[in-house]
Amino acid sequence: MRVTLKIQRFNPDVDATPHDVTYQVDAEPSDRVLDLLNRIKWYQDGTLTYRRSCGQGICGSDAMQINGRNRLACKVLVKNVHQPIVIKPLPAFRVVKDLVVDLEPFFAHFREMMPYLINDERPPETERLQSPDERARYDDTTKCILCAACTSSCPPFWANRRFIGPQALVTAHRFLFDSRDRARRERLEILNRRFGAWGCRDVGNCTDACPRGIQIQDAIDQCKREIVLAMSE
Repeated sequence: MRVTLKIQRFNPDVDATPHDVTYQVDAEPSDRVLDLLNRIKWYQDGTLTYRRSCGQGICGSDAMQINGRNRLACKVLVKNVHQPIVIKPLPAFRVVKDLVVDLEPFFAHFREMMPYLINDERPPETERLQSPDERARYDDTTKCILCAACTSSCPPFWANRRFIGPQALVTAHRFLFDSRDRARRERLEILNRRFGAWGCRDVGNCTDACPRGIQIQDAIDQCKREIVLAMSE
């Protein structure tokens, strides 16, 4: 089959504003959008710029807007999208070139949540054990691959980049409910700030955008409940 793609291009060295360029490539219905981008770059236009790495939906590198929805190019099949396939960079971030955006603001919020286990207690002779139920409490939010699809689909984040965003809240959930972690109070203090968890307006775009199927909205609501519980202690 012959597939038409309309890709937003922008090179800050030569372009005043972004513009669309149309390409046509041969494809199989089972091909992924990433396969089409690779064919364009390798055989038609080597200047096309985008991020990619594993191609298996694990690294999160190739997140972009495909037909108006934030998705991983390596997971979207040609047979499941209508033509022309309209591809744009993730919204809410500064475009570096073509489909590559500056994710430093995203990672700054991620680092703000202290994305690592904190426990100053004397280590046990074996590893810190957990029951299956304790692990299941936060298992869903361990699946995050830092693709930024959720945060860049979030209207409150579009309105104010100081809002910590859904990915940082997912990170908070992952450690708040880890029975081995001892920084609950510190993380809740961060979440209870003006641009913390209360910046979420329960739109739900984040859950729809997540390529890993994380129930982000539910995780954020759980974080909010923890803040309220901590205030009543």
